[in-house]
Amino acid sequence: MAVRSKPESDTEKLQRRNRELSILNTIAKALNQEVDLTRALNVALHDVAELFDLQTTWIFLLDADNKFYLAAAQNLPPALADHPRRMAGSCDCMWYFNNEQLPAPENITCSRLENLTVGTAGLHQHASIPLNARGKPLGILNVASTDWGDLRTEDLQLLYLVGDLLAIAVERARLFNRSAEIGAIEERNRLAREIHDTLAQGLTAIALQLETADALLDTGKSPERVHEAVMQALYLARTNLEEARRSVMDLRAAPLEGRVLDVALKALVDEWASRRKIVINFNVVGAGRMLPVRIEIGLYRILQEALTNIGRHAQAHQVNVQLMVMPEQVQLKISDDGRGFDPDHVATNHFGLIGMNERVKLLSGKLQVSSSPGAGTELEISVPLEANL
Repeated sequence: MAVRSKPESDTEKLQRRNRELSILNTIAKALNQEVDLTRALNVALHDVAELFDLQTTWIFLLDADNKFYLAAAQNLPPALADHPRRMAGSCDCMWYFNNEQLPAPENITCSRLENLTVGTAGLHQHASIPLNARGKPLGILNVASTDWGDLRTEDLQLLYLVGDLLAIAVERARLFNRSAEIGAIEERNRLAREIHDTLAQGLTAIALQLETADALLDTGKSPERVHEAVMQALYLARTNLEEARRSVMDLRAAPLEGRVLDVALKALVDEWASRRKIVINFNVVGAGRMLPVRIEIGLYRILQEALTNIGRHAQAHQVNVQLMVMPEQVQLKISDDGRGFDPDHVATNHFGLIGMNERVKLLSGKLQVSSSPGAGTELEISVPLEANL
């Protein structure tokens, strides 16, 4: 049972509050340093056990099917650690949790240890703290000590605050995982678009050249025309092989490779220009501010797709790229002096422009396209910073 302490003096109250704040600060800092759920829970359980002088801690979380699983544990007694199946299935604390009837935490007898006499390390009771985030049930934090007399009422109340911190960390880690999954899906979609725009179209062109050569042979045309068609097919094959290698390298490498955004964009335009006879001007306004990673990666990919489109369709001689970082938003402008197009009549299979528009929308931004046949093209991307913090 928790100890009922005598009335505190002002000094004792101040010391207790300082201790409580120190504990909460230590656990909060540990949780904030981790976005991986398993690591975050293990670090938190270690700190909880150490700061509260507890013997054993463990966490059950609810999965997508609303079933409990053991998410993390610290120093389980041998009767449970050596027999993992004993930690599976339902138990009393889960029943109480599901029915919103968790009693005073010091009064719960552990149903997993109740009928065991060997390997319990003297543990038979535990405190169960519900984990909830925004009214959503997430799981249970269990803490145990051989002597509940060492765990005061104030400590039990403090553990509920720790449970709130843990619930926030669980929810944040899961949101992070979902965002990573969304990022992977986006990258797969980008690769699908790039395969369509490069490899699929390239292979179609190669097949047409080879069919032409075959038809010329059947009609007995001059060997020179057959040779020309075969050489054109060979050139297309080599070009598409290079495109395939570039796509693979883009997928393997981290987009910014540890560089700040303006440096990464400058390297991208320089590398792109070195492979083409096109003059490219790169200008930066307001660089130096750290931006959210998702914005930096998004803008890098948008410029990458825009340059790919220019090289493939625009027939441009000069390209201008400007990055402007302002307090409220980031702007990226890309313009060329190429052949242009009618923005109101864009082919539905123009995946480059579709891909850029999708990326901009994911950043809560806007994409403005200005172009007309024979007058070049300008893309203006505006991304708000507040929406991406």
